[in-house]
Amino acid sequence: MPLGTLDSTPPPFFRQGPSALSKLVFFSALALLLMLADVRFHVTQPLRDVIATALYPVQWLVLRPIVWVQGGSQYFESLNRSQASEAAAQYQLGLQSQRAQQVEQLTLENTRLRALLEMRARINTPALAAQVLYDAADPYTRKVILDKGALDAVAAGAPVLDESGVLGQVTRVYPAVSEVTLITDPNQAIPVLNARTGARGLAFGNASLGSPALELRYLDSNVDMAAGDLLTTSGVDGVYPPGLQVGRVLKLENRPDSGFVRITVAPVASLDGSLHVLVLKPLTDPILARPADQAEPKSARRGGPP
Repeated sequence: MPLGTLDSTPPPFFRQGPSALSKLVFFSALALLLMLADVRFHVTQPLRDVIATALYPVQWLVLRPIVWVQGGSQYFESLNRSQASEAAAQYQLGLQSQRAQQVEQLTLENTRLRALLEMRARINTPALAAQVLYDAADPYTRKVILDKGALDAVAAGAPVLDESGVLGQVTRVYPAVSEVTLITDPNQAIPVLNARTGARGLAFGNASLGSPALELRYLDSNVDMAAGDLLTTSGVDGVYPPGLQVGRVLKLENRPDSGFVRITVAPVASLDGSLHVLVLKPLTDPILARPADQAEPKSARRGGPP
């Protein structure tokens, strides 16, 4: 059979049954009918439940990686937020602690200032308020530096008090600052009076003891003195006004090799914690040293008669 005579029409097997258009119309109508029936009567709900139940394990397994990734990201985000919140809380706690310490310090300073003002009202001697700047650099002395000097009329030898009692004495005066030697300095001495018995003594600084303290010297072993007695300034030196608290007797030690008793006194002033002090005017002007050319007559220096 020649090639040009071949029939291009499909064989009878594929031409059996309804046409494609008829099938499209039929199945479209069937689909619409099933959708309407499902909406109205829920005819496919049992089938959906069965299919959903059968596919739930597969769905759960498929979603596990996504859930794990989301959970991990949320964990790290919450961890970062928690760490940031903790850092902010620690910072706020530090600020609150600093403020609390400042409040305590201000309260303590306010209490001391009130006590200092009350003491100033009781003292008839003119007084000048000053502030302790720092301790002296010499480790072998007990001295502090005040923020008042000659420009503020501070004089050498002026007594210095805190809110509790005698702190020391001005030993050097500079234009803007002054140096105060504390009463516990080994080179410092102050006349004292026993407020209970009226016995007088001389208290010397003794920094060699276990704690900074004073020592009463040259008193007989039978002196009327007991632990706890309050010692005040006697005023016989013309520098310290009488009645200022100096210290309290700690203990008495009798010396068998001498007729004197060793008395240890604890200062009532806060030697290491005072910040605000009062500088009093000395009762008498300090005695000036005699000039060298007037210390002795010229004839006496030459060895001849006057």
